[in-house]
Amino acid sequence: MTATTPHTLNVKEAIETRRSIRKYAQEPMNQDDLHEILRLASLAPSAWNAQTWRFAVVQDAAIKQQLQDASYGQGQVTNAPAVIVVYSDMEDTLATVEETAHPGMGEAGREGQRKTFDGAFGGQDVAQRGQWGLSQANIAFAFVMIAARGLGYDTVPMLGFQPDKVKEILGLPEHVQFAGLLPVGKRAEDGFPHHRHSVERITKFY
Repeated sequence: MTATTPHTLNVKEAIETRRSIRKYAQEPMNQDDLHEILRLASLAPSAWNAQTWRFAVVQDAAIKQQLQDASYGQGQVTNAPAVIVVYSDMEDTLATVEETAHPGMGEAGREGQRKTFDGAFGGQDVAQRGQWGLSQANIAFAFVMIAARGLGYDTVPMLGFQPDKVKEILGLPEHVQFAGLLPVGKRAEDGFPHHRHSVERITKFY
């Protein structure tokens, strides 16, 4: 059964109808939709506007097969028309941090952004500051899922893979850290309905 979405979903609809889908319709991704998903995800918030996230989009069948092998043979990797690899590159962020200063703040903003980041992270090692960068990329990872569902697509977040092998396959620097792999496409199954704790179970009100 292939579910179709006749219109763009609002945020509530996208969240409530999101499922972890592992079987996809065998049709290529609409490239305009794919670009829009990434554009929307790039609007995710980040501390100091760091935007540490990066996306690697894999549609080539041979590379998807390599990713599947690095993901312990999970079939959704090759079954989906595209796989979005979301990772954090804190070193690139630090090298180009002036780009993240809002233009409205002028040269003073660019200088301030450099001073802030050098002060906060200059004394940390690569792994330490990489963890901070990953916490920002995780926000964008969630945005990709909601943006995809809002445009009628489905995903399944994957953390079960070998990071070193994925870096090698995609030619990524050793220092990057992964938020996850995200197969994406039109669902060819409905998936399980949500089974979640109640708000009362997971929340303390003060």
